[in-house]
Amino acid sequence: MPEGLELALAKMRAAGVNPTACSIFAHYYAELASGSTGLIPERQIEPEDQPERVDDQAEQPGDRQALAQTVVIRLNGGLGTSMGLDRAKSLLPVRDGLTFLDLIARQVQHVRRTYQVRLPLVFLHSFNTRADCLAALAAYPDLAVGDLPLDMVQSQEPKLLRADLHPVEWPANRRLEWCPPGHGDLYPTLLDSGLLDRLIAAGMRYASVSNSDNLGCAPSPALAGWFARSGAPFAAEVTLRTEMDLKGGHLARRRSDGRLILRESAQTPAQDMVHFTDAAVHPYTHCNNLWFDLPALKAKLAATGGVLRLPLIRNAKTVDPNDPASPAVYQIESAMGAAIEVFEGAAAVAVSRRRFLPVKTTNELALLRSDVYSLGPDHIPLARTSDLPVLSLDKTYYGRLADFEARLPFPLRLADSASLTVEGDWRFGADVQVAGRVRLSGSGTVPDGTWLEGD
Repeated sequence: MPEGLELALAKMRAAGVNPTACSIFAHYYAELASGSTGLIPERQIEPEDQPERVDDQAEQPGDRQALAQTVVIRLNGGLGTSMGLDRAKSLLPVRDGLTFLDLIARQVQHVRRTYQVRLPLVFLHSFNTRADCLAALAAYPDLAVGDLPLDMVQSQEPKLLRADLHPVEWPANRRLEWCPPGHGDLYPTLLDSGLLDRLIAAGMRYASVSNSDNLGCAPSPALAGWFARSGAPFAAEVTLRTEMDLKGGHLARRRSDGRLILRESAQTPAQDMVHFTDAAVHPYTHCNNLWFDLPALKAKLAATGGVLRLPLIRNAKTVDPNDPASPAVYQIESAMGAAIEVFEGAAAVAVSRRRFLPVKTTNELALLRSDVYSLGPDHIPLARTSDLPVLSLDKTYYGRLADFEARLPFPLRLADSASLTVEGDWRFGADVQVAGRVRLSGSGTVPDGTWLEGD
């Protein structure tokens, strides 16, 4: 066994990491040490450009019954480090003073009342996010269902020095020596926590899973019914790409066996990014909204010893994300959506854009906070226009949340905008309205009540 792996496993066992997680880490470590990059070249795949289309608002008989057997799982382990955050991104206010967590809780409560179903809600937390988020969720004392827990905690693993693949040491902040293993850890966590068995025993058959920063993926009776009728063990939602998400993952067919697979940007060779970002080649983006059959997942995990062998994602970082001079490390990750290739008969389903409202950057946060969106009684952000404006805010001045909110403290009025590109240091006052295609360069202040019009 390589010395680096021995040291890493010893560190994991000392921290109480469960044996399944250690086995999964050892599997990926061997891939990494052998030189695997996890890259998926364009020549190995064919586009998945004709998925089945489903209207998530066209309900059919049987949908309520399927919904009554569904558990809602939200991935809530991210800190939003790309926006300079050091706590759970889901605690960010997004609309009307409400956070992602507030809106998720209220969406679930609305569907429970409307359809008279239990609809358990479970969060997948990381060691970084659990305490703060559970404290915030205490505002919703009726959120848990029966004796089912409101959350589970994903595993943790050491960050590895890129130089020799030894676990990094960082005395300045020992917590930064560790990272979550990506959201592919959902499946073994469900198994090892005992929650998978408890959900099945409670009468649950299906799981609806998404990221907590995607408020469009509210519980859907129509999609629960479709999934139940499909007989598929696993399904992934996709939607037509826009300029805002050309670097998001997509599904494809592997030429060697015809299986559906997920390819992320981190798995794409540099020379193939021109194809990856071409909506004419890959017209659908992967929403990271998943459906899976709980008994089918249990059977697959039992057959594999909990190690699904999802494709490796080699994530190159620095040990301190906010310090580019800190040691260079690898984080070994896997994507939960990659499990689509593990299940025979897995399906793709094309859904409306309204089910995909990710907030990965301050560009998307500015759009969600703007007058383009409003909240209905179901607490789902609803766009006023089908053609969403494209925002591009200078990363130097708007990339980190503190800088963004200092320069853009009030919601923009973008309902009549096609695009807003800001290059340089601009500060916006209240009630600024944008129409057409607007580009600002240089630096300055946009006063209260300004009308910006392009074209």
